[in-house]
Amino acid sequence: MLITMLKPDFEFSNETGLLVQLVHEGWSQINVLVSKANSTRGGHFHKVSREVFYIVSGKTKLSLETETENEEYILKEGDMFLISPYQKHTFSFIEDTVMVSMYDIWVEKEDGSKDIYKE
Repeated sequence: MLITMLKPDFEFSNETGLLVQLVHEGWSQINVLVSKANSTRGGHFHKVSREVFYIVSGKTKLSLETETENEEYILKEGDMFLISPYQKHTFSFIEDTVMVSMYDIWVEKEDGSKDIYKE
């Protein structure tokens, strides 16, 4: 299995709603992605950064590729997972989807380049 499924650090719900604490520490760049159904994102890999995703709402198909393996996953609201360096990842959104992504090391490098590679 190429991805590592994770769980949020803490969840609390009551009649007023839900609180989900994704992590306590260890992540330096956090993004929110809003994607429309039938759209595609990604198609790249990182050489250094590890990336964690948490699906707030929606559903997506994740295609992962390494030099020796290809895998696909259907991921939905509440799923949290880690993608390691050198795993090419492409998201094909089945539904309108909101995700949080977190990197352990910033994608933007000091020299202005990015840890994002297509090939």
